[in-house]
Amino acid sequence: MSNLLIWAIAGATIAGILFRPRDWPEAVWACLGAALLIVTGSIPIAAAGSAILRGTDVYLFLTGMMLLADLARREGVFDWLASLAVRSSRGSRSRLFLLVYLVGTLVTVFLSNDATAVVLTPAVFAAVKRARADVQPYLFTCAMIANAASFVLPISNPANLVVYGRNLPSLLPWLRVFALPSALAIATTYLVLRLFFRKSLQGNLDPSLEHSRLSASGLRAVWGIAVTGAVLISSSALGRDLGLPTCIAAIVAVLAATRANLRIAWEIADEVSWSVLPLVAGLFVLVEAMSLAGAGRELGAALQQLAALPAWQGSLAASFGVAALSNLMNNLPSGLLAGSAIETTHVAAHLRNAVLVGVDLGPNLSVTGSLATVLWLIALRREGLRVGAFTFLKCGLATMPPALLLATLALLV
Repeated sequence: MSNLLIWAIAGATIAGILFRPRDWPEAVWACLGAALLIVTGSIPIAAAGSAILRGTDVYLFLTGMMLLADLARREGVFDWLASLAVRSSRGSRSRLFLLVYLVGTLVTVFLSNDATAVVLTPAVFAAVKRARADVQPYLFTCAMIANAASFVLPISNPANLVVYGRNLPSLLPWLRVFALPSALAIATTYLVLRLFFRKSLQGNLDPSLEHSRLSASGLRAVWGIAVTGAVLISSSALGRDLGLPTCIAAIVAVLAATRANLRIAWEIADEVSWSVLPLVAGLFVLVEAMSLAGAGRELGAALQQLAALPAWQGSLAASFGVAALSNLMNNLPSGLLAGSAIETTHVAAHLRNAVLVGVDLGPNLSVTGSLATVLWLIALRREGLRVGAFTFLKCGLATMPPALLLATLALLV
């Protein structure tokens, strides 16, 4: 009965996060589910507390990224990027689309997919709005590339940290495995998106756009973001946790850009979407309860069965299976479950790698499939925009399956 109750609460919580009844934020439903699990005795308080504490590195990482995003917003970096992107496009909507995609790829690779969702999305919205073009193709590009490029480097996605845990490979071994699959995922996603939005990308942009200039404090903010990226890559190369260095670098960047003006720094912090942190904490509790109900053991057993298949069949089954799970319940809890299963069960290397690709790339079907996409939705809401689940699904069905297929097969090359 206890296990049935856990699964019932988990299902209701995930449904709440997906469909947001009463228009309540995703964090409210995650926290309600976690509280209900504790109140009903489905998970001991000590186990829930331990699960929340295990997410400390992720909380710190997200805090740093969100501080940088709001620093850049306040200091006019987004307006500067908007002007630069439109000017470089030379009046072509399709060229602007390519530029957005390339910038999104770079931001995802070096600053994580969450940074693309939080930092780049408002910049793209500003660029397209100022150019008086259809915003949808460019905003969807931010969401899709945030997941498609999120396994180029270990730092490109917080989910990489939870799947591998303390066994996260160092930089060079990682690149040997994931460089080709990542390149194929990025290229395939671009080609399909370009085809999907071909009608909206015809024609020219408004040529009357005024060019924005970057202020001195904005330039300091840009340098702060660049230094944070360097800190992330260095920490990854040294095999260190990423959360604390990211958070410290972001705080230093805020203080440097504002010249230690605590009033302005507090205003920047006040603009951060702090609800993301309780959302993630609630998901950690949810996953711990599901593990107690045997979800980790079942997933480990399934991966062992896949090991008996030919490598290409097992890899595809693993990547698409975990992708489906991620779209149903978000890739952070599915990554946590997969990481737990991999830790406690001997899983072949090709299956472990396929699971990671499924966790990172697979969520491109659902608006709540990944934490990055949830952050993307929050960023759009702040701009007064709404994206429906079915609209996102149509784009994802065209984009994700071919990219995941090619990326998974490339793991075996």
